[in-house]
Amino acid sequence: MHKLYHRVEKIAGNVITLHAEGVKYRELAEVTSRTGTSLAQVIRLHNNEVSLQVFAGGRGVATDAQVRFLAHPMQIPFSDALLGRVFTGAGIPRDKGPQLHGGEVNIGGPSVNPAKRIVPRNMVRTGIPMIDIFNTLVESQKLPIFARAGEPYNALLARIALQAEVDIIILGSMGLKHDDYLYFRDTLEESGALSRSVMFVHTAADPIVECLLVPDVSLAVAEQFALQGKRVLVLLTDMTNFADAMKEIAITMEQIPSNRGYPGDLYSQLASRYEKAVDFDSAGSITILAATTMPGDDVTHPVPDNTGYITEGQFYLRGGRIEPFGSLSRLKQQVNGRTRKDHRTIMDTMIKLFAGYRETMEKQTMGFRMSTWDKKLLKYGARFEKEMMDLSVNIPLEQALDLGWQILADCFEPIETGINSATLEQFWPKTASSETAH
Repeated sequence: MHKLYHRVEKIAGNVITLHAEGVKYRELAEVTSRTGTSLAQVIRLHNNEVSLQVFAGGRGVATDAQVRFLAHPMQIPFSDALLGRVFTGAGIPRDKGPQLHGGEVNIGGPSVNPAKRIVPRNMVRTGIPMIDIFNTLVESQKLPIFARAGEPYNALLARIALQAEVDIIILGSMGLKHDDYLYFRDTLEESGALSRSVMFVHTAADPIVECLLVPDVSLAVAEQFALQGKRVLVLLTDMTNFADAMKEIAITMEQIPSNRGYPGDLYSQLASRYEKAVDFDSAGSITILAATTMPGDDVTHPVPDNTGYITEGQFYLRGGRIEPFGSLSRLKQQVNGRTRKDHRTIMDTMIKLFAGYRETMEKQTMGFRMSTWDKKLLKYGARFEKEMMDLSVNIPLEQALDLGWQILADCFEPIETGINSATLEQFWPKTASSETAH
C-alpha cells in the first residue's frame, strides 16, 4: 500500500519538505496539486523530515498538496526498442515516439562487484589519431574531456559516436543548448549511427532535477546492454552542468557549502557515476567519456579537480585539438603494445619531436636565428598539427601509424629520430625522400 500524505511543511523553489516515515533516499513520489500530478524524488532525509525535488517544478504546489510515495526509485523501461530513440532525463520520449513500457530497471544502483570485473585489455578504436595512437581509449575506461567554454567538445563527442568501434552508444546530455541537441540528433541520424544509439537529453530549459537523472539513466541502460554482452560507450556532456545542478539544489536546501559553493559530497557523487565503467568477466563492457568544462580554463576548479582523482587520465581540448601534453590515458599501456609492434615507438618518438617543435616555436617568436635542425622541427610540427592533431582526420590506427612513419621520413634522417636500427629496418618507408640509415 503506497503511503499518502496531505501536508507539505515547506516549499523552497522546486524542493518540498514534509514529515514522513519509512521513506528511502531516491524513492519516487507523486505530488498532486491543483495544477495536476508530477513526479518527485527524495533527495534528503533527516530523521522523519523528507525533502523531495519536484520534476515539473514547485510552481502551483501548495501546502495542502497530496504526496504519495511509490516505494521504488526512479525506473526506466529497458528493451532493444530504446535504440534509435531520444528521451528526456526523466525517460519521457523527446522524439514524439511512443512511450515504452515493461522491463523496468532501477537507476542509480551500486557499482559492479569488483569480483565480476576483469583487467581492461581491449582497445576502443575511434579513428582519431590523437586518441588511437597517443592516448588510446580502452574498454571499461573512464576518461573526462577537459575543455574551457567555447571548445568543440560536443563536436568531438559526436565524431566519436560516429566512428567508435563499439556496439551501442549512449549519449547523456545535461544543460544542452537546443542547437547542440539538434546537432547531435541530426549528425547521428544522417550517418545512420542513431540506430545503435540511445539519447537522454536535458536541455537548459528543462527541470533541473532531470539534469541530475541523466547520468544515472544513461548508465542504468548501459549496464543492461553490457549484461547482454554488448560493448557500450557512454558519452556524457557536460558534467560541470551536472555538478552545478547539485549545487543549485544544495543552496535551495540551505546546506552548508563546501569549495566554491559545491556540496561537500561532490567527489562521492561524481565517483558513484564514473565507477559504473566496467569490463564484465562473462559479458560486455561500459566505457565512459565525459566532457567537463573548466570555468575560466581553471583545472583546479572543484569539478575537474575532483574528477581527476576518480578517472584514469584525461583529454585536454585546446584550440579545437586534443593537446598532446597533459592529455593522458593511464590504461593505454594495456593495449598499445598489442596493437602493432611499432605503436609505442611512433607514440614516443613523435611526441618527443613535437616537444622540440614547441621549443623551436618559442625561439622563433623571440627572434632567434633558426638552425637547420630548427627548420626540420618547424616542418615536422606543421605536418603533425595538420595531419595528426586536426580532429577532422579520420583514419584507422594502422593507417595512422604508417602516416606517422611517412611524416618522420619526410622531415628527418632516420638517425635523427633516435629510433633503434632494428625498428628502422622494419618500418622506415622504403620510398622515403630522405636517405635511410641503412
